[in-house]
Amino acid sequence: MMLPILKYGNPILQKVCEPVTVFDKTLETLAKNMAETMYAAPGVGLAAPQVGVLKRLIVVDATAGEKQGELITLVNPEIINKEGEQYEEEGCLSIPNFTGKVRRPYRVIVTGKDLQGREKIVEGEALLSRVLSHEIDHLNGVLFIDHLGPIKRDIIKRKIRKKVRAGEW
Repeated sequence: MMLPILKYGNPILQKVCEPVTVFDKTLETLAKNMAETMYAAPGVGLAAPQVGVLKRLIVVDATAGEKQGELITLVNPEIINKEGEQYEEEGCLSIPNFTGKVRRPYRVIVTGKDLQGREKIVEGEALLSRVLSHEIDHLNGVLFIDHLGPIKRDIIKRKIRKKVRAGEW
């Protein structure tokens, strides 16, 4: 089932999410619906707060569905190691049609759990590292524009306010 994606300005997007403690059918359904929503958007990652759920759950597929079996679902993910640096253009499904260059680690190691509560470790480089970092930021109430310089961030916020006033947001 497709879920509505919250847009910038919704206060839920700036809240810190609660850890998942119950691994049940409801969690599995949420993850499945999030993946379906991410692929339809289309996007490469989606975090639970983007669909209005303040739980630490992300779905990621750096291939945007181009390759089978690349979907990563992580519960309570946490970056335990970062290496290197990349500075690339980034966007967000909650801030559609806006991008900015963001500094992220080139490589990350992330721990978390799968949907059954089993420990899981994911290592990512380049785009996968960027997506994992971006989605984990969402769980902490941080958006990619929070990483931009003040001028670029203010330009985007001003354009969004204009869209809100025009009823386009």
